[in-house]
Amino acid sequence: MAASVAGSLAVFFVGTLAVQMRASLHFGTSALGGAISLYYLAAALGSMPFGRLAERVGGIRVMRAATPAAAVMLALIAAFADSWLALSAMLVAAGFASSAIQPATNLFLARRLPRARQGLAFGVKQASVPAAAALGGLAVPALALTVGWRAAFALAAALGVLAAGLLPRPRVSLAERRASGASHPSPPVLRLPLLVLAVGFGLGVIAANSLTAFVVTSAVHSRITKGGAGLLAAAGAATAAVVRVVSGARADRRGRAHLPVVAAMLAAGGVGYAVLALGVARGAHALLVAGALVAFGAGWGWNGLFVFAIVRSYPDAPARATSITQVSGRLAGVAGPLGFGLLATHRSFAEAWSADAAAAFLGATVILYGRRLLLRSPAARSQTGTGTQRPAGPEEVLGTDTAS
Repeated sequence: MAASVAGSLAVFFVGTLAVQMRASLHFGTSALGGAISLYYLAAALGSMPFGRLAERVGGIRVMRAATPAAAVMLALIAAFADSWLALSAMLVAAGFASSAIQPATNLFLARRLPRARQGLAFGVKQASVPAAAALGGLAVPALALTVGWRAAFALAAALGVLAAGLLPRPRVSLAERRASGASHPSPPVLRLPLLVLAVGFGLGVIAANSLTAFVVTSAVHSRITKGGAGLLAAAGAATAAVVRVVSGARADRRGRAHLPVVAAMLAAGGVGYAVLALGVARGAHALLVAGALVAFGAGWGWNGLFVFAIVRSYPDAPARATSITQVSGRLAGVAGPLGFGLLATHRSFAEAWSADAAAAFLGATVILYGRRLLLRSPAARSQTGTGTQRPAGPEEVLGTDTAS
C-alpha cells in the first residue's frame, strides 16, 4: 500500500492542488487535463513491459526500483516545476514509475498471501489510490493555502522515501528465478474475455479519473470555498478507500461472482455522477456534495474488487493480466481528464459530469458482457464442477493457482 501511494501521489496532488498550481504556473483548465492525460499515457505505455519484467525478476525488485523513482519525481516537481511544460515532463516520468509499481504489487500479493485473504489484501492495496487522493485533498487547506503547493509536493516526496524504506528484500535470487522460469514457462493471457473486461474497466476509469482531477476545480467554480473543495475531495477519496477495503473483505467471504458486484457498484457511481451534474447545473451545493460522495464511494470504490477478480481468473500470470487491464485504465486516464477539460471549457461542468455518468453506465454493461464471455470460455467449461459439486466461479476459472 505504501508503494502504491507513492506511485499515485503526483497525479492526485496535481488534481487537488490545481487551483494554486494553475495560478502559479499560468495554465488553464484544458491544459490541466492535458498534463494529467500525459501522465496516464506514459503509464499506459509502461504497463505491459513492466508487467512482464515483474514476472521475470519478481514484483519486489520492481517495487524497490520504481518507488524511489516516484519519490524523486515528487521532489523535482516541488523544486523545479516552473511551467506547464516542465510539470508535464515530470508527470510523464512519474507515470512510468506508477506503471511499474501497480503490476509488481499485484504479483507480490498474489504470490505471498493465501487465497482466503487476497480479497481483503487487494482491497487494502487498491485503497492506496484514493488514500493518495485524500492526502492531496487535505494538502489544500493544510499546506497549499498556507505555505504553498510546493511544500505539499516536498512532503509527498518524503512520504515516498519512507515507502521505499518499508519494502522487504527478495526471497530468491535472480538466478533461481531464471531457473524456475525456464522449467515453468508462462502461459498466454491474451484472451477475448480479458480484453472485453479491460474495455469495461477503462470506461469506468474514464469517469473516476475525471472525478479526481476536476472535483476541486468544479466545486470552486460552483462557489464552494477552496478549502471546502479540498475537504470534499479528501472526504470522497476516504469514502472510496473504505469501500475498497470493505468490498475486498466481503469478496473473501463470498468466494465467487465478483464481477456482477463490480458492475453494480459502477452503475451506482453513474447515478452519483448524474446527481453531481445536476448539483453543478442548479448551483445546489447539497446535491453536488452528495453526488460527489456517491461517485467517489461507488464509482471509484470498485477497482480493488475488479483487480482481485482478474488475479483470480489468471493466477498463473497475475502481473501480465492486470497490466493488460491497466493499459486500458491508463488510456482511459488519457481520454478522461482531457475530454472532461475540453467539455468543461467549451460547454459546461454539468455536461462534463453527465458524460462521466454515461461512461460509468456503459462500463458496467461491458463488464457484465465480459463476465459472460469468461464464463463461456473453454477453460471455464473444463473446470466447471459436475454432480453435487458447486461450479467454479467465473472469476476463478482460468489457469492453475500456483500461489494457493
